Amino acid sequence: MFFTNMRATFVAILLSFYCGTAAAASFEHKLVRAAIDRTGHNVKYDGAYYSIDYPGGDVPADIGVCTDVLIRSYRTVGVDLQEELHKDIIENFNSYPSARIWGLSKPDTNIDHRRVPNLQIFFMRKGKKLPITDDASNYRAGEIVTWMLPGNIPHVGIVTDQMSADNERPLIVHNIGAGPRLEDMLFDFEISGHYKYVPEHYNEPM
Repeated sequence: MFFTNMRATFVAILLSFYCGTAAAASFEHKLVRAAIDRTGHNVKYDGAYYSIDYPGGDVPADIGVCTDVLIRSYRTVGVDLQEELHKDIIENFNSYPSARIWGLSKPDTNIDHRRVPNLQIFFMRKGKKLPITDDASNYRAGEIVTWMLPGNIPHVGIVTDQMSADNERPLIVHNIGAGPRLEDMLFDFEISGHYKYVPEHYNEPM
């Protein structure tokens, strides 16, 4: 009886671990598919300020910037970064660079989530900050990378499971001006951040 109970407990633990891991992997797979799907949309690069709904708000579908690729990809898999970031920034405003960079005195649901520096803080607080290296194998599908472009312009993209022509680097979905694209550009600019954000409920055992 003792060994039967032990075996049942061991099986339960294994199933719990497997289900939790499978859930996370499923989320990352869905996120990558959603990001690649964005490349089929005709989007004019336009970072103008818009008053949008909250939660679930979005700028017009035919415009967007790099952050909108991320926002729309996450929203496709059921995660509203506008709402998630706002819930954190409203309680931890001083942890974000809103006052220092943009001179804001309070959160703004219209724009906070559309700014790369804010997303970097959010991913560090609510996700995982991963190492920045020059080893392409350290960048895995479903992870998020930020860059600093010339002129100190922050940029963000999503790592996919598609590989470069030489099979050396994962392709990135991003919008650097010509609309959402799937491109071999991981090391084209200085990497400023590397993150993973899988919402907590995706990691809970099923």
